Amino acid sequence: MSELAGRVVALADLLDYQEGAVVSRTIIDKPTGTVTLFAFDEGQGLSEHTAPFDALVHVLEGEAAITVSGQESSVHAGEMLIMPANEPHAVRAASRFKMLLAMIR
Repeated sequence: MSELAGRVVALADLLDYQEGAVVSRTIIDKPTGTVTLFAFDEGQGLSEHTAPFDALVHVLEGEAAITVSGQESSVHAGEMLIMPANEPHAVRAASRFKMLLAMIR
């Protein structure tokens, strides 16, 4: 069981930014899905790829440009976007930003 189980925590405080990098921390990893926290330095990103499962991105801080099937969206703190299974998607930090990624298997 996670060391976070049963604790009240501020998600954005669980991970620090690193200059010129993308860092991540897995919060939950189960056969039914994962929940991962990411921190992106400005200009950093994840290149276009696909995943076999639906994923929900919830932006906690900052702003990101997220492209799904060629359609780019600007997503800000407090907003979310669903990336459908098997659709190409990419993430780029418009500013430093943190996001929570929930993937459902």
